[in-house]
Amino acid sequence: MAQLSCTTLVDAATGQRLLHDGQCDARATPASTFNIVVSLMGFDSGILVDEHTPVMPYKPGYTDWNESWRTETDPTSWLITSNVWFAQNVTRQLGEARVQRYIDGFGYGNRDISGDAGKHNGLTMSWIGSSLQISPDEQVDFLRKIVNRQLPLSAKAYQMTGRILPAQTLANGWTIHGKTGTASPVLPDGSDDKQRQYGWYVGWATKGARTIVFARMMLDHRQQTYAGARARQAFLSEVATQLDTL
Repeated sequence: MAQLSCTTLVDAATGQRLLHDGQCDARATPASTFNIVVSLMGFDSGILVDEHTPVMPYKPGYTDWNESWRTETDPTSWLITSNVWFAQNVTRQLGEARVQRYIDGFGYGNRDISGDAGKHNGLTMSWIGSSLQISPDEQVDFLRKIVNRQLPLSAKAYQMTGRILPAQTLANGWTIHGKTGTASPVLPDGSDDKQRQYGWYVGWATKGARTIVFARMMLDHRQQTYAGARARQAFLSEVATQLDTL
């Protein structure tokens, strides 16, 4: 049983709420959904060039708790595997002042990229169970600004982020662009909660002239599959099949 859950869908053009179920104002770590932000910053700044440039080699010492990250990575494979060290390399190159300017310009969540107290790791860890927090309601507000191109960014940043964000077209004709995220809650002593996981799936769905932005978030007991993958599966099977009725 999920201890926290939200599913929210908003019409991108009008801002009308189409579905709003659960604790959608509860903030949580964005985890790898933050890679949408890193992509926008990376392409806007020129650190990222196109779908396959740059190719970054894996180096020992990089964050590599997932085996699929221990290889050279380009922007496309980065978003597919949610490779943390690739995102960290981009944020390091940007530097703290530029990242903060972008986050403020985006109005992203609580805008706090300070990281863990006393660890000076904001540039590399603030979005993974740390200081940066965002609610599902804030996620869809941010996604609407992307879809409607209302952020202080180059056209290329929007275009390339849309291209590398994992996409699939469903049987009902809707194309879903979305990003998962998985992270552990942090216990009072600063350690990761081994029993529970946050799972996210956020993005937009397009069919014809219509675009709907969405966020699904849950906090539930850790299972064999990542919580982000479960959030995605639940959204695709329970919600995305009903988009024509909204």
